[in-house]
Amino acid sequence: MYPALSTAALARLRQPRPYPAVSLVMSTHRREPDNAQDPVRLRNLLAQAEKELQDDPGVTRERRADVLSQLERAVAEVDLVHAEDGLVIYVAPGEHQVWTVARTVPERVVIGDTFLTRNLVAARSAERPYWALTVAADRISLWDGAPERAAEYTADGFPLTRSLEDPDAERKERVGDLPSTFRDEDTRNFFRDAYEGLRTVLASDPRPLYLIGEAPAVSLFEETGSLPQGTATLHQGGLGHGPEAAVRAAVAPLLAAHEEAVSTTVLAELDAARGRREYAGGLDEVHQAAKEGRIRLLAVEEHYRTVVRDYGDHLEPAEAADLDSRDDIVDEIVEQALETGAEVRFVPDDALADVNRIAAVLRY
Repeated sequence: MYPALSTAALARLRQPRPYPAVSLVMSTHRREPDNAQDPVRLRNLLAQAEKELQDDPGVTRERRADVLSQLERAVAEVDLVHAEDGLVIYVAPGEHQVWTVARTVPERVVIGDTFLTRNLVAARSAERPYWALTVAADRISLWDGAPERAAEYTADGFPLTRSLEDPDAERKERVGDLPSTFRDEDTRNFFRDAYEGLRTVLASDPRPLYLIGEAPAVSLFEETGSLPQGTATLHQGGLGHGPEAAVRAAVAPLLAAHEEAVSTTVLAELDAARGRREYAGGLDEVHQAAKEGRIRLLAVEEHYRTVVRDYGDHLEPAEAADLDSRDDIVDEIVEQALETGAEVRFVPDDALADVNRIAAVLRY
């Protein structure tokens, strides 16, 4: 399984590397017959990377051998049978990483002293990740989810488990001293431990939270401590062990409602910004505002991509084969906006049809 994107992982990827740091990026296909071309395209991309390394006078023989060895190891980990929409391979002296994303990416090889992260950053923002916490008296699990996947989170103390067997239960029942499960102090302590673990996770990687469990368990967890604004709850038990498909199915209606509410709010903010003259619409205006660090909220249609040529003061439509064309300009804008502290929201296709698919609320 490929690693999951996280804020911390992206921060590590953006740190400088010893030269040469190589980034290989290509779109992939989920289904037949289109996926039959992916192995050939990957081999061609590898050949291009090897040639560029061979021709680069700034790469010593030892470094070249190291990086090519890392490249071989990375390719051995690629699973094109279970591909998503994009594949990103990073190699540098002493390391290699393979990432797959649910977003198409332009095909390219880039060599430098940092990895090309803009496509991962945009994919992470578009992925709409969430946390799903399943609560029960004997097991509390945290699920790292997105619309098309979910995986059990196994750090920061999760999952928490305990036995409900009380060796003294028979005597306590005789004397009327056996409390109900969710009034028992041991259960309350168990939930407090889970709450502290959740606080740690949310502090490092804040996301929408979905709380799932039978009504008494959900109620006790809500009493344990404050939860993020907008936390949604679902009274459904039996999901502590998953499976993944069941967790995703349970969350799906909550996720859809959340996305609809977010889109409505974003469109309303854009309308309000027009009246205050704090608005940019269309690729040219938004690109300029992103470069100047003026964007507070960036709204992009989910599948919007376009190829342009950058003339410095303006962008013009171009073909992918054109010299100096830029086919990940939208991803670049997303990364620039996030770097300057902007909020980035992806909205349904055609929601921004009247402003060429991309718009922003400006700080000034």
